[in-house]
Amino acid sequence: MKLQNKQRRVTLSADITVRDIRKEDMNSLAVLYSQFWGEKSDIAKMSEKFKQLQNDDAYILLCTEEQGKLTGSVMGIVCEELYGECEPFLVLENMVVDSNYRQRGIGRQLFAELEIRAKQKGCRQIILVTETNRKDARAFYESLGFHPADNKGYKKKIV
Repeated sequence: MKLQNKQRRVTLSADITVRDIRKEDMNSLAVLYSQFWGEKSDIAKMSEKFKQLQNDDAYILLCTEEQGKLTGSVMGIVCEELYGECEPFLVLENMVVDSNYRQRGIGRQLFAELEIRAKQKGCRQIILVTETNRKDARAFYESLGFHPADNKGYKKKIV
């Protein structure tokens, strides 16, 4: 099923905007990711993968920018369901806000736009996994309405 991707640009304040990630953002996105994960990204591979994902309506790739600087990003992946009413759900991945821009509502605004896009694609729930030692992230997701007592997430690295 091909999903319609509705591009929106949302201005949060006079200086902060939520928008779709563009190919020109790969260098800045790599810097943002390295700040969070401490790993260097291969820009050429990122650019190729972005080209692929950009044309796949199952992917929602958003960022925030302030005065031309990328300050945050998030990726949502729409997954199809095969039980019940067969309604899709969204997996939230790679939510990152530049450490110099945290506590300013950027993550909340990224999530709000992601949720709007998920609803446009018919999603009925959003799921995510975060590390248990990331108390700040857990508190943030709980403030958005995620309930950790209701579910338990697992992740296994495949090497």
